[in-house]
Amino acid sequence: QTFNTSNVTKLCPDAQCLFAFYGGETAYHKYLIALQFFNIFMFFWLANFVIALGQVTLAGAFASYYWAFKKPEDVPAFPLFSAFGRALRYHTGSLAFGSLILAIVQVIRVTLEYLDHRLKAAENKVAKFLLGCLKCCFWCLEKFIKFLNRNAYIMIAIYGTNFCSSARNAFFLLMRNIIRVAVLDKVTDFLFFLGKLLIVGSVG
Repeated sequence: QTFNTSNVTKLCPDAQCLFAFYGGETAYHKYLIALQFFNIFMFFWLANFVIALGQVTLAGAFASYYWAFKKPEDVPAFPLFSAFGRALRYHTGSLAFGSLILAIVQVIRVTLEYLDHRLKAAENKVAKFLLGCLKCCFWCLEKFIKFLNRNAYIMIAIYGTNFCSSARNAFFLLMRNIIRVAVLDKVTDFLFFLGKLLIVGSVG
């Protein structure tokens, strides 16, 4: 029988509310932690893919101007949109693969941060030291992969090669010109920043 708040005390004076539990027994509740990690992984993957798409688009726009034999005759009318179309049409797989590698490292870093938060009350100094070393190593690895991916995306935009070939060529090119990299990297960062401002200004 169904009761409401007006007649429950009259019809059933001994009725009382008891708290059972949070959640449930469905597959969703059983694998809730795994689903949360999956959501975090997909967020990182999609965010890195969008960033990679922007980097390839800007690199393609700059390359179309730099490698034009006759300027401005050989420069496309809309170099930014042309580079964006080429990136979506020909380089989606390379961008997804590069973003996947970076997303895996970022999920591992999140997992290490979660373990560090859970082990804060522990008195095991060896475990804390090892966890701190792992966090530092994966932080450096993430920075290196971001740097290598960005240069690989530039090679993809210029030569149209796949991600692995572009990453290998970019790595050896950086090693051969390690002195110039420190200066040119800052200039490239500034140009990418200007390109992002241009995109935001044109969309807004």
